[in-house]
Amino acid sequence: MKTIIEVTDLTKKYRKSEALRGINLALEPGRIYGLLGRNGAGKTTLMSILTAQGFASSGEVRVFGEHPYENERVLNRICFIRESQKYPDSFTAEHAFKSAALFFANWSQELADRLVTDFQLPLRRNIKKLSRGQLSAVGVIIGLASRAELTFFDEPYLGLDAVARQLFYDRLVEDYSRHPRTVVLSSHLIDEVANLLEHVIVIDQGRIIMDDDAETIRGSAFTVVGSAEKVRTFLGGREVVHADNFASLASVTALGTLNESETREAAELGLELAPVSLQQLIVRRTMSASPASSGAADRPLSEVAR
Repeated sequence: MKTIIEVTDLTKKYRKSEALRGINLALEPGRIYGLLGRNGAGKTTLMSILTAQGFASSGEVRVFGEHPYENERVLNRICFIRESQKYPDSFTAEHAFKSAALFFANWSQELADRLVTDFQLPLRRNIKKLSRGQLSAVGVIIGLASRAELTFFDEPYLGLDAVARQLFYDRLVEDYSRHPRTVVLSSHLIDEVANLLEHVIVIDQGRIIMDDDAETIRGSAFTVVGSAEKVRTFLGGREVVHADNFASLASVTALGTLNESETREAAELGLELAPVSLQQLIVRRTMSASPASSGAADRPLSEVAR
């Protein structure tokens, strides 16, 4: 399938650090992507480079088959909404929407009006006088109503309360189903966005550590709980990403899938099996990938579950 974004060996260096390290990435059109990871992992840096708001130190970036920097053919098809979105001091929310309508070819005023009502946003109040939640709503409305072919949301919804965030998720899915485009959601609220995502990209310390379909990732790990000795026997040489010990009991998260015979074996051993949520898996993987971590993935199972 044709790709909408291609990134090859992308690196971003600052004076004393590397924000991105050898990123390779390909995004297909018409999907909702999750760009997930801890704060400071490199998510915003990557999106800034993809939208020509930042520069790579090395590597290649192609968006719609072209380099995005100072390229109107590319940039006119992109909407990038970030948490720290800035507007002119004299603007009201109404001014922001009228400006967006001039810029985005697929702008839907009907959707914008509906979202203004949904979020109970005061249109004529000066931007500087809006609450953080109201300011977040302005960004969310522009991102959705733009219907841009490629839309990035860099956690602009964090200022919204739980009800308003759910409203954003619902409206995103509803409009995406009617008007497909490529959406990239950057978030560390993984449980909240998990059901929206079709593909998951996890970045940690500037490197991509997971890049796969959401369904594949959700089924890629399991937790087994029971006697530490029986857990060790059952798991054998499987890769462990986390383990907790409670006296003679162990709770171990391991990568892989289980077939029917393995599930029966676990039951015969008196072991309890449980699925691992997307958030749990990402948290465990990013913890074990940290150089400061002494996590289970760095030690053999014989030592972990003991």
